[in-house]
Amino acid sequence: MSRFLAAHAQFVAKGTFQGKLYQVSWYPGAVVSANASEKVYGAVFKIDDFENVFKVLDHYEGIGHVPSASDLFKRESVQAVLVDGTTIETWVYLYNRDVSHLKWISSGDFLKFSNEEV
Repeated sequence: MSRFLAAHAQFVAKGTFQGKLYQVSWYPGAVVSANASEKVYGAVFKIDDFENVFKVLDHYEGIGHVPSASDLFKRESVQAVLVDGTTIETWVYLYNRDVSHLKWISSGDFLKFSNEEV
């Protein structure tokens, strides 16, 4: 998927949004949080062809042609803060299932967490 993004989007900056991150399996799942101190870290990309790229990304993230409550993830718009402090509206894929049984990644950074787990 990283090659697909590299071909169809430009990296903007690293950023955060207000949320909590969980280990679902070998991949993470993020949910929005009401607590301003809880952040999820990631990368923000500018997408070239919104409609076609999101078709591919939605399929990859387990979202059906008609989004439903049974989908693994849901795509929602959130406020993100870039490393330079700029706030932008961006799309994120949020985990669409119960998280009560999942391990919370308190750092909010899955790459850092993955490296610590190795």
